[in-house]
Amino acid sequence: MAKLEIYQFPTRSDNYGVLIHDPDTGATAAIDAPEAAPILAALFDKGWRLTDILVTHHHADHTAGIDALKKKTGCTVYGPAREAGLIPGLDVEVKEGDTVAIGHADGRVIETPGHTRGHVSYHFPDENAVFVGDTLFSVGCGRLLEGNAPTMWASLSKLAVLPPQTEVYCGHEYTNANCRFALTIEPDNAALQARAAQVAQNDAKGAPSLPTTIGQELATNPFLRASSPEIQARLGMEGRPLGEIFAEVRTRKDNF
Repeated sequence: MAKLEIYQFPTRSDNYGVLIHDPDTGATAAIDAPEAAPILAALFDKGWRLTDILVTHHHADHTAGIDALKKKTGCTVYGPAREAGLIPGLDVEVKEGDTVAIGHADGRVIETPGHTRGHVSYHFPDENAVFVGDTLFSVGCGRLLEGNAPTMWASLSKLAVLPPQTEVYCGHEYTNANCRFALTIEPDNAALQARAAQVAQNDAKGAPSLPTTIGQELATNPFLRASSPEIQARLGMEGRPLGEIFAEVRTRKDNF
């Protein structure tokens, strides 16, 4: 069985578009649809035909291209059932544990609310890939726009237990700014220091720092590292519940 091809490309000001393609069947899915033109250009460049869109959440910078893409290609649109009334062109509502097939590849739906009420992520275990929208960022996480800290901590905890080699595709490229904040929370983390240096080099060259991996995030992302003794000591929260420590880190990021 051929492995999915994954193609990432910039769109809007700081979004990433992602196409996943099964060469055996020709099935191709877009992860979200920030805007139609760059997705259509990417499809043309690759010689692929869009069959599906996998929507993570309802925000316009992830859905604005749906109508045009659906009109152009006749693709099927999947998205979170809890946001069904907010997603244009939605054909199939998905929830925790559902499976979405892209050709021969099966993606498992993981409900990851917090940024929005019904946000979902799509995990393709055989591909070692997860598409997380705005729940988890490289060295960061999404703002709590429709949820609270306990909800987001629970969602991040679901992603944190995926295999460490799992590649993480995020909706935005915020890595450089996220590293600057993370170093205020855990300045002596050698892995984070090295990551920040590499990301700064990437940024200077206009190169992406995505995808990341679950293992890399567990080593460097303060939003996944509430159990770190250094973080707990720096926040004056030694021994406090991990969800409370996460909430304090999120509050500090909001005010950074």
